Amino acid sequence: MLWAAAGVAVLGFLVTMEAVARHYALRGPLTSMASEVIVAPYSGPALYGGLALTMVVLTWRQRAVAAAAAIGIDLVFLVVRLIIGSKLDFGNGALWVIIACAVIALTRLKGSERLLMLKGVGLGMLLITGHKTGATWLLITSTTRPQVLDPYVAAADHALGDPSWLVGRFVEATDPFSTVLLNAVYGQLPLAAAVFALYQLRHVAVERRFPGHHLMRTFLVIGLLGPGIYMLFPVVGPIYAYGADGGQWALADLWPGTLPPITGPHSIPFDEITPRNCMPSLHTAWATAIFIHSRKAARPLRWAGTFWLVGTLTATLGFGYHYGADIIAGVVFTLTIDAALRAFDRGWDWPAVRLVGHGTAVFVALLVSYRFLPVEMAARPWLFGPLLLLATGSVITAYVLRYARVWDPKPVPPLQPSEPQPVQA
Repeated sequence: MLWAAAGVAVLGFLVTMEAVARHYALRGPLTSMASEVIVAPYSGPALYGGLALTMVVLTWRQRAVAAAAAIGIDLVFLVVRLIIGSKLDFGNGALWVIIACAVIALTRLKGSERLLMLKGVGLGMLLITGHKTGATWLLITSTTRPQVLDPYVAAADHALGDPSWLVGRFVEATDPFSTVLLNAVYGQLPLAAAVFALYQLRHVAVERRFPGHHLMRTFLVIGLLGPGIYMLFPVVGPIYAYGADGGQWALADLWPGTLPPITGPHSIPFDEITPRNCMPSLHTAWATAIFIHSRKAARPLRWAGTFWLVGTLTATLGFGYHYGADIIAGVVFTLTIDAALRAFDRGWDWPAVRLVGHGTAVFVALLVSYRFLPVEMAARPWLFGPLLLLATGSVITAYVLRYARVWDPKPVPPLQPSEPQPVQA
């Protein structure tokens, strides 16, 4: 019943997004996904990531057959596209195999096996539809929000020491090595999430059930809720509002060489193309989710999770895509969502309610302060900088304490019977 209700809710959301996109003469997620059954997809890695998540419910033999079928179908499409001179992209085969798994579940399987297969298909399709929905959200933000609030965030960012300008200069000084590395980290975040999720779900095929809480749940909820904040707080980022990439819409070409002046923040008009996708930083949110879910993994994956978080933070700031204020908002956003999902899985109690409420209050306070106190924050960085970090640190500390002591306590070794003491004569 719960899975059915969740499926209906997701379908209703997708239909709503499709209708909204059509209203603004945009391509909706359902249209985009349906077209990629035949036409060249622009999100091949996401489609194969969805297939990989679907295959967690299959046996190794079934996985080999599914992978071979997907690659074979893509090769056929590739040959046809070479003949007709079309764009050479891949991913159709992965989508075909996912659909085939759904058909097999509905027509040939029964009971728990059918339910497990449909859960696998649903997980894979959620990754794909989440990717499509995110792209649609970005188009809607640029169409419906002609004014952006970058001057407010830039002023508030003075309290944090203008980290985007600082890291931007570092990346510029270490180019091209840093640029190539950070581009790979930033661009392949969905692939990294799929790798960590596959590690968490590696026992599903044997145990015939999914774990109660895993990375993809947090990842997808972040993608579902985050773009809604974009509509309330539209921001394009320093490289657009204060850099060369903004073209005629930029206030000035200042990033990363010169700090922006603090002159009475006001909303500014911007083009209808650039997404308003800065507040909060969802790349930071997703990288944070990967980091916290990798803490219980093998040591190489723990290192990889740390590397991906540090690399993502450096890329988001160093490429001028985000302000420091976006970063700390993204961290608080993620920890609050993950805490709520863990509480939903393991039971709500007063500490869980308090943690989620605390994270929500801090997140709202951050947005309100950026909007209504930016000048005061810029004028008193010695006060507001530590306050911002302390507020973020309080959520991190509360999450870590709850996560370590209650949700994942250390196992208690069994009591060993005491050895009998020798009796002295």
